[in-house]
Amino acid sequence: MEFPGPLLDISLRTSSRCYSSRPDSSATATLPRPRLNYREISETVVFKSHNAFNRNAPLPAGAIQTIAKLYQTKKDLTDALNPRIHTRSTIGERIRQNAKDPDAKKAALEDAKVLKAEITELEQKLLEVEDRMFHLALAVPNDTHPDTPIGPESTAVTLSEYGPPPIPASPSRDHVSVGRTLKLLDLEAGATVTGSSWYYLLNEGALLEMALTNYALSIATKHGFTPVTTPDVIRADIAYRCGYQARDPQGETPASQMYHIANTTARDTTGGSPSSPELVLAGTAEIPLAGMFANKIFLPQELPAKIVGLGRAFRAEAGARGTDTRGLYRVHQFTKLELFVVSTQDQSEAMMEELRSVQTEIYSGLGLTFRVLDMPTEELGASAYRKYDMEAWMPGRARWGEISSTSNCTDYQARRLHIRYRRPVSLPSDTTVQEQQSKSPSLPFVHTLNGTAAAIPRLIVALLENGARFDDAGEVVGINLPKILRPFWVDGRNRTLVNWV
Repeated sequence: MEFPGPLLDISLRTSSRCYSSRPDSSATATLPRPRLNYREISETVVFKSHNAFNRNAPLPAGAIQTIAKLYQTKKDLTDALNPRIHTRSTIGERIRQNAKDPDAKKAALEDAKVLKAEITELEQKLLEVEDRMFHLALAVPNDTHPDTPIGPESTAVTLSEYGPPPIPASPSRDHVSVGRTLKLLDLEAGATVTGSSWYYLLNEGALLEMALTNYALSIATKHGFTPVTTPDVIRADIAYRCGYQARDPQGETPASQMYHIANTTARDTTGGSPSSPELVLAGTAEIPLAGMFANKIFLPQELPAKIVGLGRAFRAEAGARGTDTRGLYRVHQFTKLELFVVSTQDQSEAMMEELRSVQTEIYSGLGLTFRVLDMPTEELGASAYRKYDMEAWMPGRARWGEISSTSNCTDYQARRLHIRYRRPVSLPSDTTVQEQQSKSPSLPFVHTLNGTAAAIPRLIVALLENGARFDDAGEVVGINLPKILRPFWVDGRNRTLVNWV
């Protein structure tokens, strides 16, 4: 059998991102460099340093102080450069005025030569300073909400709890055992076809994925979220701009946790390196959803913009964490429904609470026992200003397991993706076009927020372990599923495993 086209070589590899000051001519749509706030960093060195330390950010020692010094050097170089650029224009005028005076013209040309060398030297120094400052500032994490707990995961604060009392932990409720007995999943076939932490959902397991997806989608759209399906393949540049710095979640040495796609056929005309942009598989729909608005300027009435995106999430880190990787809990690929919001600065904290409310409605409807955690500084990653996690009780695993996360990224992603909005301004009705342009409002960066509506395998784990039904001999014979899923269930099978409750 012949394939219809060239195959893409998908490989795991660590990559270091280098933003060039020049656009990538091979890209069909290249974004400008991120707009980082060097002034704010240089004016709040102590605060930024403490914040980076509290978040355990992978910054070189003294990076914040170095950025502040480089910013001052940049201003000094600019102050030296600008008058020389102005003088260059006056020398050009001298040369023209003395065209018939050889001595005066020669002197002006000599001055121009000296000035050109000085300008070239200053511009080169300025470029070097800006490049160094830029790459250091890229690694500076977002600020942190004042209510965020400081420290590792163990310092998370429980904000609220929902659902019935937790079912006693029992190995008989392990979702792998339940799923195999009821023929709902096949991990062995996944390992044969692809490798460890890949899986097949079968029978009611596959139907449960579809029902959960459509149920969560119905809740999101009811609350005004626009449905979107997202590309699973994205440019690595977009992922980095969203704050995915490929840091190992256990705090080990930095390593890429994305699947990188090597296009072995898209070579340049000289037979050299690939001419197309570096591509990766999306780790979450948040990334293509944020990228969808890159370089966009919103009108005030368009905000907040609320999106719910359906995509596949690809995570390379699965299979490296022992008991946490058993079964469906931590896998390489899964269906995920993501809530995404673009807002103004004034709207973002209220929008985070709205995301939390929508998620609470989804999981309460499923009858889960779950809790909401205010996550501490070391769990925020690079982009989050504040993060809530929701954890469901999983009696087969005998522990709580994360089923969703909600983050307010403030303007961290927007500065990197150039997403802004036009601030409204009130002008008299007789204002001329020229006056309107001179008084046009600034274009501040938006705030972006994201939250999981449904990470399907985690929800299946929680539902199987809490809903497993046993006979008098203690053998699993079926599952109890929440009746709220019944309208989204595709019937047509003779099996009677499911009991709607």
